[in-house]
Amino acid sequence: MREIIGAVLTLLGSAFFLLSAIGLLRMPDAFNRMQAGTKATTLGSILFLVGIGVMRPEYLGRTLLLAGFIVLTNPVSSNALARAAHLFRHKLKASLVPDALGDDLAAAQAAARAEAASASLDAASIDAASIDATRLEVGEVPHVH
Repeated sequence: MREIIGAVLTLLGSAFFLLSAIGLLRMPDAFNRMQAGTKATTLGSILFLVGIGVMRPEYLGRTLLLAGFIVLTNPVSSNALARAAHLFRHKLKASLVPDALGDDLAAAQAAARAEAASASLDAASIDAASIDATRLEVGEVPHVH
């Protein structure tokens, strides 16, 4: 009975690997292909490893540890790939109709430019030449002309 359950789980995992491969071939752009690849291979890997662990109980601890590692690392690697694909989206010919990450990056850059411009105006209004530092006593506040 253990072998049958393990074989079914392994077969289901293999089916998810097949669906992932089909998704990689059928999806129109890099972001959709990444979605198909990472989600299906994560579930496929987990089912495959658990199936092997059920068939061979002496390997169950190792396969569960590997499955946990896959669950923790696949989202991180998927995020890194998505950010890299977003950075090179023009070379990949990937079209993003709602580009939330691009909008957030543009807003952050505009805020940084505005902050830098206001800091340069503050620095220009209190120029070192306008402070008469020759007549300062210890503890006295400089007077701006």
